[in-house]
Amino acid sequence: MSKLRNTSSGPTTGALRPLNARSIALSILLGTHPPELPARAFAAVAELFDVPAGTMRTALSRLVASGDIEALGGRYRLAGRHVERQGAQDAGRHAPTGDWDGRWHTIVTVDDQRDLADRRRFRSIMANHRFGELRPATWPRPATPGAPPAETDWLVTTGPITGTTPGDLAGRVWDLPGIAAEAHRLLDEMHERRRDRDWTDPASIPTLFTTSAAVVRFLRHEPLLPGELTPEDWPVDGVRTTYDGFEADHQRLLQRFLRGA
Repeated sequence: MSKLRNTSSGPTTGALRPLNARSIALSILLGTHPPELPARAFAAVAELFDVPAGTMRTALSRLVASGDIEALGGRYRLAGRHVERQGAQDAGRHAPTGDWDGRWHTIVTVDDQRDLADRRRFRSIMANHRFGELRPATWPRPATPGAPPAETDWLVTTGPITGTTPGDLAGRVWDLPGIAAEAHRLLDEMHERRRDRDWTDPASIPTLFTTSAAVVRFLRHEPLLPGELTPEDWPVDGVRTTYDGFEADHQRLLQRFLRGA
């Protein structure tokens, strides 16, 4: 997995990882608006991935038990932290807009004794708001968009930085060359899928689905930096534009399949 910097995880690189039943179920809901589908939809897509229906039912039951989804009389709906995740995922599909005034948000944690669940929740909030980890207790990002409100175990400050340049700070927090390389790889992957898949055949859905999931993971973690902090040939906007068409066609094929399932 590539990294936004040397000590924090970022967009996925390398070979596309296979999806298990849990990942398939969550990916279907995360890509659906509103995020709710009948049980038969999950079983139908699972069959395309050679995942037994029983395995999918078990995955759905576990997701309900963990609070990740809700069961609603034969239907399932996204719930809990994944609702926020879908919002962050959707935000990643749009390039940053507006002018940046040079200010940075910085979040500093003040409680070193948080339990594992609290640390995971904090990291999820930081990821959803596109903050990067400068050091374990310090998370900055340019002051676009807004910062999450302060809580009892962290402080939020907003203002200009001194002692380094914005470009140098961005380069310390995020691996910009690595992000660009991953963007180019995903662009190549989407173009290849255009060439080697039959976009009218449901048998193509697993490959298209897996590629789509990889792009979504990338765009969810890509830091949405203002143009002043990225190279002129920054390829991430190209990923967004290409993915818009890719995902629209993929969803048309998927929804047509589900209607007949």
